[in-house]
Parts: sequence; structure tokens; C-alpha cells
Amino acid sequence: MAEILKNKGAKAHRILAIMVGLEGENPLQLVEVAGRTAYQSRDRITDDSAAKFVEMIRKRGHEAVLEHSAMTVEFNNVSRGFTHELVRHRLASYTQESTRYVDESNLKVVIPPDKEPNEKLVELQLPNGIKLKVSFQDWIDLNEQMYRGLRKAGWVPQDARQILPIGIKSQIVMTANFREWRHVFKLRTAPDAHWEIRQVMTNLLKEVKEKIPIIFNDIL
Repeated sequence: MAEILKNKGAKAHRILAIMVGLEGENPLQLVEVAGRTAYQSRDRITDDSAAKFVEMIRKRGHEAVLEHSAMTVEFNNVSRGFTHELVRHRLASYTQESTRYVDESNLKVVIPPDKEPNEKLVELQLPNGIKLKVSFQDWIDLNEQMYRGLRKAGWVPQDARQILPIGIKSQIVMTANFREWRHVFKLRTAPDAHWEIRQVMTNLLKEVKEKIPIIFNDIL
């Protein structure tokens, strides 16, 4: 039986790396060193000047300076629909689980958290005239059987994947600079964003606000 992922409140992200400068573990220091190039004011850098400088830059709207540092995040157990939206953010680098090479015989599919996968809602008209009422779970199980059947018949994954649903589970790693992450958060945590990407990005935003609040604490 295919596995249904509701992901209600689940953490679907993992921060893999946040770029820091050579002098320490504070990512704001790298932004400050780069940013003070414009003012030729690196002589004013102190052990605790980075946060104040970066906040000043951000409040003035000079967000280009934030492009000098970056963050890498892994998203897992998200749908292909999620990743289709994510990769539209072009100022980033991505590496994604490949359905061309990965065998998907054991389906995992993301469903809206407020839907019941076993509720029989849809009546299908079969070729022999028989009508059959099926649930989301039934349909995904049939999809899984079809995929497995094609694989056993000799179809390679890149051919058999043509019948996979957009809700199939995926994994993707994304690297982007801080300015682009701010853009992503503003769009994808908005009330009208798709429920899945909004949930995932809201959870990620909460975490990065704790790690580097000066960069992100004015969002939401």
C-alpha cells in the first residue's frame, strides 16, 4: 500500500549550512566586511558591530549587500508540486531527487492535511460498464501497482515515471543568498501561498529568525 504523507505540522526542512566569514561563526560579519567596502569604513569593524551595520543596511533597503552570504537547505518529504514552485526562484542552485534514475515502486504521496485519504468520493466508470467508487488512497494504490507493473515489464524508471502523480514525495537541496531567501519567504509565507509550501517555509522562517534574526526578523 502506498504511503500517504499529510505532513501536518511536520518539519520538512533541514538547514545544511549558513555561510560565514573566515574570522568566525557569525554570518553577519561577512556581510559587514563586504558592505563596508562601499563606505571604505572597515576600520570601524569591532567584535559586535556586524549586527548593527547589517540592520542599518537592511532598513535602508540596500539588500544587495545581503547577497554576500548564503544558506543551504534540504527539503524532504515534500511533493513534486512543492518543488515545481520552489525552482521558479531562479537566483538559486538546486539538486533534486531524480525520478529518471530512482525507482519509485514504493510510492509516498503528499495529501492536503485536511483531507481524508480513505473517503470514497469519486465514482469511476470502468471499460466493462461497472461503476466503482474509490478513495484517494485507492487511486494511489492503483498508481503504485501500475508503476510496479511497468517496471516488471522492463520499463526503466524514466519511462515508468510518466504515470507518477504530482503529489509524489521528493527531496531537494537549495542554496541561495540571503536576499533571495528574503524574497522566497515573503512570497511563500503569504496567506495566499499554496498550503504546502506556506507551511514548510513558515517553519523554516521561524528557525532562521532564531539563528540570524537581523536578516529575517522583519518578515511576518
